[in-house]
Amino acid sequence: MNLALKEIKKNKVRFLILGSIVFLVSLLTFIISGLANGLSQDNAALIKDLPDGQFYMNEDADEKYNLSKIDSEIQNDILNKQKDAVAFSIQMGFLNDEADKQQSVAFVTSTDSKLFENVKPGEIILDSSLKEAGIKVGDTLTNNQFSGEFVVKGFVDQKKYSHAPVAFINMVNYQEIYRVMEMQMIFVPDADSSLEIAGLQSFSNKEFLGTISSYSAEQMSLNMIIWFLVVISGMLFAIFFYMMNVQKIGLYGILKAIGIKTSKLFKMIWTQMFVITIISLALSITLSQIFNMIAPEGMPFSLTFETTLQLSLVFLVIGFIGATLSGLQIKKIEPLQAIQQGEA
Repeated sequence: MNLALKEIKKNKVRFLILGSIVFLVSLLTFIISGLANGLSQDNAALIKDLPDGQFYMNEDADEKYNLSKIDSEIQNDILNKQKDAVAFSIQMGFLNDEADKQQSVAFVTSTDSKLFENVKPGEIILDSSLKEAGIKVGDTLTNNQFSGEFVVKGFVDQKKYSHAPVAFINMVNYQEIYRVMEMQMIFVPDADSSLEIAGLQSFSNKEFLGTISSYSAEQMSLNMIIWFLVVISGMLFAIFFYMMNVQKIGLYGILKAIGIKTSKLFKMIWTQMFVITIISLALSITLSQIFNMIAPEGMPFSLTFETTLQLSLVFLVIGFIGATLSGLQIKKIEPLQAIQQGEA
């Protein structure tokens, strides 16, 4: 421990450069992770807020919810047998506000359930983000495919789908707008894949999110960037300590000659890695949390403590692996040969 800290003090600039790079890479990783989580919520908060369970859609729909139609007899049978089960539909559309401006929304309707907002015919409940567009409780909204008007009865927080605010409407109004009588999907809370229903394909919460093309493509791209940055940090440690070890072959030879064990030399490298990583992570976590608090309200950014902790542990593990790989050459050092090489 003392030997490791003494070397850090002696070579401040080298370790400061490494720490700065690790700090920047980890900060960028936390920021992108926060954006990924924020976009995830902005894209599918409506689904992610549901409890664990099983989604069912018509097996002929090719895993596309907007092509699915649940037979009314099957729907009634499931709702009668499964407690808290709900049938629901989602379709993208638009509303005209009182200033005749179009607002893109995701229309959602469902059977009576505590999992979704229940509204009467002619009423509508909107995601609170539409308040920024000047819409308020009591306003009347229209849709070109709807013969009547919608009266805004209230707002709900964080209900988005496909980056659009959700608009909860009554089933009768939904059927008039989209000229369809069947519901698209059924959700059974607390169910698992063992619950099979003839003619329907089941999905867990995670599997259903994967059927949303915009969600899966978006998250895959961002997660690839995150893991690429994590791998880069591991490579930085491996290259840095490898170069340091090459320069210290003579020193290691002398230390081995006077009886210092290889395991102690490894502990020195690991100590240096942990000190640098922990200080760099502490700074990057602090700055990323500050950014989390001051990020513009419209920016989809969400960096939770759980995500921060997971990424920090990953950085420590990757750094440990990188430092260990760089130190494998220490095991091969022969004291006399290393001393001669160091003197050359």
